[in-house]
Amino acid sequence: MQLTPTEEKLMHFLWERKKSGLKDLLNDFPEPKPAKTTVATLLKRMIDKKFISYKEINGKREYYPLIKKHAYSSKRINRLIKSFFNDSPAQLASFCTTETNLSTSELEELRGLIDEKIKKQKK
Repeated sequence: MQLTPTEEKLMHFLWERKKSGLKDLLNDFPEPKPAKTTVATLLKRMIDKKFISYKEINGKREYYPLIKKHAYSSKRINRLIKSFFNDSPAQLASFCTTETNLSTSELEELRGLIDEKIKKQKK
């Protein structure tokens, strides 16, 4: 199951905060802020999707993520590769190096990461 773009934004706020109440999450949104009921609905949908949960503390809900950011990011990237790059990480790398404005130092950094991964796999 996936998050909508707005749910994903809310999820980023929760990852940053680790745990939070509705009021603080609402304040994290830039102006114009969504309605409180909108954020409450988003939180309910995210609970139903099993991305977050909550604890009742003094009659108020404290929300927290059930999925780590790294795990979610990994699934998103893998879906992206499957959907847009014919399930080929090499096509994604090719796209990133030819269709984006990476500087020479960014390309060298990327090459260094790949070289390091290759060394580790050969051991």
